[in-house]
Amino acid sequence: MPPATSVPLSARACVPGHRPLPSGIGPFLWLARVCLPLGTYRGPHRPPSLPPCHLAPLAPAARHSPAQPSMPFPELRSAPQALGVSVEMWSQPPAWCVSCSPWGVCCPRGAWGGAAGRGPQEPLCLFQSPRMGTFIGVYLPCLQNILGVILFLRLTWIVGVAGVLESFLIVSMCCTCTMLTAISMSAIATNGVVPAGGSYYMISRSLGPEFGGAVGLCFYLGTTFAGAMYILGTIEIFLVSALFWAAIIQAETAEGEAAAMLHNMRVYGTCTLVLMAMVVFVGVKYVNKLALVFLACVVLSILAIYAGVVKTAFDPPDIPVCLLGNRTLSRRGFDICAKFHTANNSTTPTALWGLFCNSSMPSATCDEYFAQNNVTEIQGIPGVASGVLLGEHNLWSAYTDKGAFVERKGTPSVPVPEESRASGLPYVLTDIMTYFTMLVGIYFPSVTGIMAGSNRSGDLRDAQKSIPTGTILAIVTTSFIYLSCIVLFGACIEGVILRDKFGEALQGKLVIGMLAWPSPWVIVIGSFFSTCGAGLQSLTGAPRLLQAIARDGIIPFLQVFGHGKANGEPTWALLLTALICETGILIASLDSVAPILSMFFLMCYMFVNLACAVQTLLRTPNWRPRFRYYHWALSFLGMSLCLALMFICSWYYALVAMLIAGCIYKYIEYRGAEKEWGDGIRGLSLNAARYALLRVEHGPPHTKNWRPQVLVMLNLDEEQRVKHPRLLSLTTQLKAGKGLTIVGAVLEGTYLDKHVEAQRAEENIRSLMGVEKTKGFCQLVVSSNLRDGMSHLIQSAGLGGMKHNTVLMAWPESWKQEDNTFSWKNFVETVRDTTAAQQALLVAKNVDLFPQNQERFGDGDIDVWWVVHDGGLLMLLPFLLRQHKVWRKCRMRIFTVAQVDDNSIQMKKDLQVFLYHLRISAEVEVVEMVENDISAFTYEKTLMMEQRSQMLKQMQLSKTEREREVIQFGDLKSQNGSCCHALLSHQAQLIHDRNTASHSVVATRTQAPSTPDKVQMTWTKEKLIAEKYKNKEPGVSGFKDLFSLKPEWGNLNQSNVRRMHTAVKLNGVVLSRSRGAQLVLLNMPGPPRNRQGDENYMEFLEVLTEGLNRVLLVRGSGREVVTIYS
Repeated sequence: MPPATSVPLSARACVPGHRPLPSGIGPFLWLARVCLPLGTYRGPHRPPSLPPCHLAPLAPAARHSPAQPSMPFPELRSAPQALGVSVEMWSQPPAWCVSCSPWGVCCPRGAWGGAAGRGPQEPLCLFQSPRMGTFIGVYLPCLQNILGVILFLRLTWIVGVAGVLESFLIVSMCCTCTMLTAISMSAIATNGVVPAGGSYYMISRSLGPEFGGAVGLCFYLGTTFAGAMYILGTIEIFLVSALFWAAIIQAETAEGEAAAMLHNMRVYGTCTLVLMAMVVFVGVKYVNKLALVFLACVVLSILAIYAGVVKTAFDPPDIPVCLLGNRTLSRRGFDICAKFHTANNSTTPTALWGLFCNSSMPSATCDEYFAQNNVTEIQGIPGVASGVLLGEHNLWSAYTDKGAFVERKGTPSVPVPEESRASGLPYVLTDIMTYFTMLVGIYFPSVTGIMAGSNRSGDLRDAQKSIPTGTILAIVTTSFIYLSCIVLFGACIEGVILRDKFGEALQGKLVIGMLAWPSPWVIVIGSFFSTCGAGLQSLTGAPRLLQAIARDGIIPFLQVFGHGKANGEPTWALLLTALICETGILIASLDSVAPILSMFFLMCYMFVNLACAVQTLLRTPNWRPRFRYYHWALSFLGMSLCLALMFICSWYYALVAMLIAGCIYKYIEYRGAEKEWGDGIRGLSLNAARYALLRVEHGPPHTKNWRPQVLVMLNLDEEQRVKHPRLLSLTTQLKAGKGLTIVGAVLEGTYLDKHVEAQRAEENIRSLMGVEKTKGFCQLVVSSNLRDGMSHLIQSAGLGGMKHNTVLMAWPESWKQEDNTFSWKNFVETVRDTTAAQQALLVAKNVDLFPQNQERFGDGDIDVWWVVHDGGLLMLLPFLLRQHKVWRKCRMRIFTVAQVDDNSIQMKKDLQVFLYHLRISAEVEVVEMVENDISAFTYEKTLMMEQRSQMLKQMQLSKTEREREVIQFGDLKSQNGSCCHALLSHQAQLIHDRNTASHSVVATRTQAPSTPDKVQMTWTKEKLIAEKYKNKEPGVSGFKDLFSLKPEWGNLNQSNVRRMHTAVKLNGVVLSRSRGAQLVLLNMPGPPRNRQGDENYMEFLEVLTEGLNRVLLVRGSGREVVTIYS
């Protein structure tokens, strides 16, 4: 005998009962299914293939709990109560069961406890009743849901108003819509397992949580309003056709009858809703048991209709209809259809006479129309052989306004000058204005219900075969019934009876009931119970749909409706459903409620077709439906037809439904839980992104299309947190350019050692991007050193044509500290890399003082110091910043630098014209800088800089290198004896080593007497050389005098002195104008070609920006341009 087999409950597989089971569990062979583990099954009779069990979602504690102690098979020999489950639970699956297709195992969603070896939240797999086939599981439920209240109460009226031809068109459009939707639904439903949720599950898993939640809620509202419509239909049958004397509120006048009817509908409808909600609350099993009874009522009623039609061919029923002229009269106030009645050789006025005349005497004054027209009586149901179909009575439409007479076409009538419509006259009048599109909205709910089979997919033996077959057969059957009924009604019944909505000419009897055989009560009772059953089904299905949406967690405020009773019944969802259903009942008109639910159902069907079309066009590897008779063109046609029917029914209802769905979509997108379901919209986005990237040119964009595509270089601390979060705030504020944003960071080390830290850093960055609302991508690089990592990011960030053209980074604040040597070196090398890559560079100094996205500047200035024309980036950045609400109220000021002998007035005018053509509003000011002697402060600054640099170099050199450095420094000192030579050999400048662009609007300064005046806007090489030549002799003597002040000054590099002098002077000018500015933008000088001067370069930049709060240094590549053209 094999050893006992132990089973951990942490892993399960479904084993069908007919497969070999381990010995020792003979008492359990009566079970249909059993869940066994995969992990530690050691029995000798292990089945060759055990498919995994699709369990319901568990609580986090259950999902992450360690494996529970194993349960040996001998323990299973005890009664089911030992497992904590009653015998009744084994015979019938509870509502909280989720199927494990195709093995049929039920696993509860809730927490279970009590059995040995199981944790308090460990689910127990139960067993499901035998599976259903196509006929019972799909065909009959769809038939029951499609055939309903509209067939019995409104189809005859639609035929009478629209005529046979237009009614045929209405039904054909609606049935075509549902057939195309069924084809799309079949393709989706057979592409994998569809659990509970039906259409919501299919749409959400195909189009994503946003579409799924929006359309799922619309489908829920449609199902809820369908319950209200069925309840109103039930009360209408009860009050109009069955027990009209049971009305609680009676009308005192004829005008008040319609209002009294509506009040009675509200009272009885509310009571009926309460009773139905109590039935659903007590137990769904009673509703399910009565489903077949309700379906039998529907089938018997339809058979009675066809039997009655056949009977009219040889024995038409005697249904008299009274006409006055061509106007139909209500039979509730009289019995004899005549003005006078002859009996016993005496003629007396009838009750009809008394209704139209002021007395019962023959000489009484009567209504003018009554006096001039005859009273005739016709047969209301002349039968199929009467030829009423081919005449003008029923073939064509007869649309009327509200309150119009129901008239018989072709009957002679004497018109009167002023038609009398006095109160109390027994005319049959129309209650609403009728037109084609309104009838479409009223009729469409009669073809809904095609999702009934897919909602039961977990109970089907072979869902992928049963759902397409059963649904399509049900639609074909119901379409045949509707279309044949239209023709048969038009062929058997008089038009005035068809247009009599409430059967007033038949004493309140159902028109379709008078046609049926053997008795009208077959239709009355059958339609009453079928509408009751449909209402119960709606109140049963809608809460479960809401519960499925709430449990998905995609709409946070609905999560409370995911809870219910201990057995999983959606109590709170049922309460909300009843409240919404009550709003539909308070409308109290079936004709007003029907278009509302038509909108929601049509929207649901439209997105089912869209889901199938998207999946088919994407051709993803996972799209392999077993149903083959679909095509994307059919799905697209179905989607278009649904959208057209929405606006045909009611354009304002369609807009409201779309607005509701749109609001839900944006809410889920903004606040909903992030779900990754492998949906088609994501696949569509990937395809669109790939297509767009392939179309993006790899070359530089056109001037009009240029925008800053920013690579943000973040610094991380030891815990992988961002050091300067305000850098992302600045990035968000710059995104008015609608360009690409890549947030990059570098971790030092190897990827094998740092992959965990890299993932944590990426999560921190993404979290911070969410807080700062930075829309972009995160890219993290692990490199052996920070220098190479930053270089890799600059080279490789982006994809194809979507690459960055601008780098944003923070200024290394503590670069002067001895332990931060690599900080400023990495910074300078990054500047060189961006220059080599022809990318712009933005450096935020004092970045922690920059505003957050929640701050607002009430006023202030954004000052731009435009020293070098760099393509316009310096002017574009403040324009983009002012589009954000943080900087919106700040003014933009542009300062340009000129010398005393420059034409400052012309420079200002030219710059103003240039800004006007660029459509940029800014104040323009030209600042003149006087070329004074170099101050002692400048020499002291330069001396401190060179001494510090020399000291750091000596600390890092070997002995031999130190001696060589001393020799080189001595040579450099001797070379500094000639100031003029140093100035002439100096080729560097403060900002750039290039001239002002030739296409610049601003003129340049005069360089020779033979050329016209040119205004120099920038510190260019030509201006510097000219100044050197011009001040050659005075400069030499001046420097010699200054050298005599301090011996150390004579050893200074005069190039550094000149740079420091310019930086100090420019910094003084900037401070005098922009000390209180909210932001200062400056041209950033390029790094020196000789790397030995990198530290001096950092010192120059420090001096240039000293004393300013917020500074954005901008170094353009020359390729970014703002243009004056549109």
